[in-house]
Amino acid sequence: MNGKKMADLIKLTSLGKSFSQKNRPPITILRDINLTIGKSETLCVLGESGCGKTTLGKIIAGLSSYTSGSYSFNDKEVGMLKGKAWREFRKSVQLIHQNPYDSLNPALMTFDIIANPIKRHEKITKIADLYERVSQLLELVGLTPVEDFVDKYPNALSGGQRQRVSIARVLTMNPKAIVVDEATSMIDTSLRVSLLRTLRDIQKKMGVSYFFITHDLALGKFFASGQKVMIMYLGRIVEEAFTNDLVESPAHPYTRAVISAAVGSSDILERTIIEKYTLHGTDIPSFSRIPSGCPLHPRCPEMMPGECDRILPDLYDLGNGHRAACLLVKKEKI
Repeated sequence: MNGKKMADLIKLTSLGKSFSQKNRPPITILRDINLTIGKSETLCVLGESGCGKTTLGKIIAGLSSYTSGSYSFNDKEVGMLKGKAWREFRKSVQLIHQNPYDSLNPALMTFDIIANPIKRHEKITKIADLYERVSQLLELVGLTPVEDFVDKYPNALSGGQRQRVSIARVLTMNPKAIVVDEATSMIDTSLRVSLLRTLRDIQKKMGVSYFFITHDLALGKFFASGQKVMIMYLGRIVEEAFTNDLVESPAHPYTRAVISAAVGSSDILERTIIEKYTLHGTDIPSFSRIPSGCPLHPRCPEMMPGECDRILPDLYDLGNGHRAACLLVKKEKI
């Protein structure tokens, strides 16, 4: 993005998350997470299943606690919020779930699914006013003509339509930020880009920020075009950059492997040129047995013995907001 950086809405500093186990050491799922999301900005996080990105999304949405570091929302420490301040925060950060088939009450019509939170939070009770407000939200998420949807139950809607109803329900909270967790993964491929365009239109109209979680590089590049993307591996950020910089000049071996695997799978990446790059093996280590040093070193074809297996690399600055946690990057900068 060009121009003056907006004030940070979300700021995570050295954030970590561990789970305790009976008679065993705790398992650390997130380590040393540092990120910022400004107002009306999008940050995309990419990684394989089980890398910790959904856990991070739940923390940002206030659905899970963090065990170390700091999470600041609008300059207030989230872990210290109580009472009214906590309730306001929970309204301000919403989550769009992955599965549109499980997230809607099958016994309620579309109108009631959206009207109920409006009645509760906006105190609108007159049916005419409610219908007008519900209609506004359905139009915003692309469910038109409205009269074709208000009296439909979820089982009469397609997966994409259900997800749009879920988005409309989220918007009843008038959120400042939305965590979008693989929200298109269970929708037909032909409808995914249309839904993402709707989310981007909502951002333009409402100024909402997005934390966009995906394992699909092509969708991440499309949705976060011109904005930041970060790559996660075993609970750590291993690379972050503006989307075009990351796709055109990946610095971390893991990122190069992700891009290499994705090229050719989508016309969104059809012009990306990168040498074929493959990691050793396909098995990701368990969080209970994270390798010493760089967690990728057992799979990395460029592993330097005595260094990569001993030293946990920092995120080294490559300029223009591009950083990568790799000792090869550090050596190239020296």
